[in-house]
Amino acid sequence: MLYIKNLQAIRTMAEGGKLLFNTLELLKSEIRPGISTKDLNKIAHRYIINNGADPTFLGYGGFPAAICASRNEVVIHGIPSASCVLREGDIISVDVGVHYKGYHTDAARTFAVGKISHEAERLVEVCKQSFYQGMAQAKVGNRISDIGHAVEEFVKPYGYGIVRDFTGHGVGVELHESPSIPNYGKPGHGIRIVEGMTLAIEPMINMGCNEVRIKKDGWTTVTADGRLSAHYENTVAIVDGNPVILTASDVSV
Repeated sequence: MLYIKNLQAIRTMAEGGKLLFNTLELLKSEIRPGISTKDLNKIAHRYIINNGADPTFLGYGGFPAAICASRNEVVIHGIPSASCVLREGDIISVDVGVHYKGYHTDAARTFAVGKISHEAERLVEVCKQSFYQGMAQAKVGNRISDIGHAVEEFVKPYGYGIVRDFTGHGVGVELHESPSIPNYGKPGHGIRIVEGMTLAIEPMINMGCNEVRIKKDGWTTVTADGRLSAHYENTVAIVDGNPVILTASDVSV
């Protein structure tokens, strides 16, 4: 279902979004060779609970953790584990959801573990910048496909694969609301963007092909060719006709 939010709802989401941003910043400070993704999950879970919110992902569809921790070739939905210990040169995508005062926010980052290769560094940066290219099109009067088209046009010259099996989405009252937001496609299609929409825009970019496969656990999604993947996401609200990132350190709405 598509939920349009009033300004008070958006302000509440911004409070939760700030908590989510701070959670990601805390995890960034803890990411280093030798730490396990299970330890990262414990840190995030404790921080979210101690700040008056709940981790959205824990129990969602049966998911067993507060964060998704996706290392190297894992695209999304990596399950934190004591056996998944970060090593120098890895990249790790961390996706976090926060449920605060009745509203969900959702954001993800891909972090370097120590010193990474120039190729990995470029992949992570291109993924991040593709988010901003897409977000710039999230304004009143445009259509949803304009977001994905902007992501695709930015990524295409680099020869990377854009994941097609998973998309961005509306977010707020529920974790996954309408509309779906693909990271590719022709412009001028889909519903029109209107005031009060809240959208989770999230490019997932692979160094190689765009195909993915899901492991037997039913969650862990990896690149089909075993090459690296990056993920960058924020919750964005349409306010006064333009996009505002709610998962940020400080939001004025």
